Amino acid sequence: MSQTLALTEELIALSSVTPEDKGCQDRLAELLTPLGFACETIASGGVTNLWARRGTAQPLLVFAGHTDVVPTGPLEKWQSHPFTPTQRDGKLYGRGAADMKTSIAAMVVAVEEFTQAHPDHKGSIAFLITSDEEGPATDGTVIVCDKLKARGEQLDYCIVGEPTSADKLGDMIKNGRRGSMSGRLAIKGIQGHIAYPHLARNPIHQAAPALAELAAEKWDDGNEYYTPTSWQMSNIHAGTGATNVIPGEVVVDFNFRFSTASTVEGLQQRVHAILDRHGLEYELQWTVGGLPFLTPRGTLSEALGRAIREETGVDTELSTTGGTSDGRFIAQICPQVVEFGPPNGSIHKIDEHIELRYIDPLKNIYRKTLENLLL
Repeated sequence: MSQTLALTEELIALSSVTPEDKGCQDRLAELLTPLGFACETIASGGVTNLWARRGTAQPLLVFAGHTDVVPTGPLEKWQSHPFTPTQRDGKLYGRGAADMKTSIAAMVVAVEEFTQAHPDHKGSIAFLITSDEEGPATDGTVIVCDKLKARGEQLDYCIVGEPTSADKLGDMIKNGRRGSMSGRLAIKGIQGHIAYPHLARNPIHQAAPALAELAAEKWDDGNEYYTPTSWQMSNIHAGTGATNVIPGEVVVDFNFRFSTASTVEGLQQRVHAILDRHGLEYELQWTVGGLPFLTPRGTLSEALGRAIREETGVDTELSTTGGTSDGRFIAQICPQVVEFGPPNGSIHKIDEHIELRYIDPLKNIYRKTLENLLL
């Protein structure tokens, strides 16, 4: 059994359902300390975070990830226990196998091999590990980034170990993620008997033209890395349940997935302008789930892409598809942030797994990226 596989299995066996860490980060610190890393636990709101750094020089390359996993779902539907790592049919099964304990294990072993072979490498290496990525993400990476910013630590490159590959290892790097902003729109009417509409004001009828305009609006054209911003309604509710009552209010939940071609302020202003133009009486509450980030082609993506090609023969693709990640926080203090990890086809599912044949190549890609950047 390879060192990377052994560590992956060790981490999977720790049932770190978000926001629990269950000792994963203590184990990582045990492995990193002998390699010259100064390990610091940063706790916040019941969440455990690890910041470990080797060296003080620039450039600083950070490996980032999370030890927490999503809940297992019904145990009886798993072919083997989710926290008993199990090999069968060329795959390793267990919760976190793909998202993202294999990546963490591969990063640690890659750094061990690199530092032993090149103890006098240039720059510095660090790990930023949280147990609050799959949850609210309010006490995890964002807290560590705030602390690092406050004390003036400069990050130059960051690789987040999210499972980004699609069909085979190495075919996709995420060099950005869309922002997410939700709105809860309450449009006011006047409740009344449906047989006397002149004595009421139907908010559904009033809302319909405005909602149609919002759905048809072209918010931006996107850019080289992003398709155009999307506005989608997710829920709409009105009425008392009776068929003879005009409701007094309709409530609409909607969400923007937006690119760096738009801003929070700009999108909000345009929504309000459309609603105001339709003369609606409304209340609108906004929630910004995350800002978009983008790392254009450059030193980090080229170094990682070259490592992928050397190890797998695959010419990787830069992509900004998918949901949000902790990269959005790190990008506020680090100019180059990308995500790269194993195929994501089984993440969050029953019988989550990774193909065994990808585990050591993933470690080798991380190690070769270190060589490309710090030698």
